[in-house]
Amino acid sequence: MTDSFDCDSCKESLYGRKYIQSDDRPYCIPCYDNLFSNTCDECKELIGHDARELFYEDRHYHEHCFRCFRCDHSLADEPFTSQEDELLCNDCYCNEFSSKCVACDKVVMPGTRKLEYGGSTWHEGCFICNSCNQPIGSKSFIPDKDEHYCVSCYEDKFAPRCTHCKKALAKGGVTYRDEPWHKECFVCTSCKTQLAGQHFTSRDESPYCIKCFGSLYSKKCEACSKPITGFGGGKYISFEERQWHQPCFTCSQCSASLVGAGFFPDGDKILCRECNSNSNL
Repeated sequence: MTDSFDCDSCKESLYGRKYIQSDDRPYCIPCYDNLFSNTCDECKELIGHDARELFYEDRHYHEHCFRCFRCDHSLADEPFTSQEDELLCNDCYCNEFSSKCVACDKVVMPGTRKLEYGGSTWHEGCFICNSCNQPIGSKSFIPDKDEHYCVSCYEDKFAPRCTHCKKALAKGGVTYRDEPWHKECFVCTSCKTQLAGQHFTSRDESPYCIKCFGSLYSKKCEACSKPITGFGGGKYISFEERQWHQPCFTCSQCSASLVGAGFFPDGDKILCRECNSNSNL
């Protein structure tokens, strides 16, 4: 008597038939497919043991069913994208969802390097300076209406130039006599100290700090010999060819202030009324 060799599921004899063994149990082909094959997510039919099966996430497909939802192009061995559970080839996805480069009007493919600014998109190589035509890439740029410039071209084309060094002022600076200066270029004509943010004056259109101007050009106080500048609200007294700081304008004998009072010149001296009377006794 011959030993039985039957399908583990339907119990029909497997002698002379194709079968598949799983977990050491033999199955006829129809039973194996019914028990173990996945169902195609597209056509809802079983994916037989001899069919090429493709899967994405938890979904399984026949090879011929794995196609773009828009153009019906096969996605087997092709890059694709899932959009709201729909599988799309790269061309269809880009045409429908990807932005276009405002320079070349071509689609900016997913994964490619791009630049976005002001609601517009460029391929990295298409975002160029409107002056030198070189790609700006990730470098700093300056927009001007609908045009974009690298910093060096913008400075050469639009930025004002320093009156002293003739180089472009990228930002900040000082205006003197309606002319632009770098802060570091706007210095005292004498001592070269920077004057930006400081009190200064000028002579023959040249700027000077207060200290240098006083030393070089101001008249000297008759009493203390220091310059009389008149800056900072300082008041002074002038008589004939002589000048005094207001606090220095005092009687040469008693040192009483003569500001607003009568005084009497006595050679190089100035006297108050009382001292002058005493000296005449």
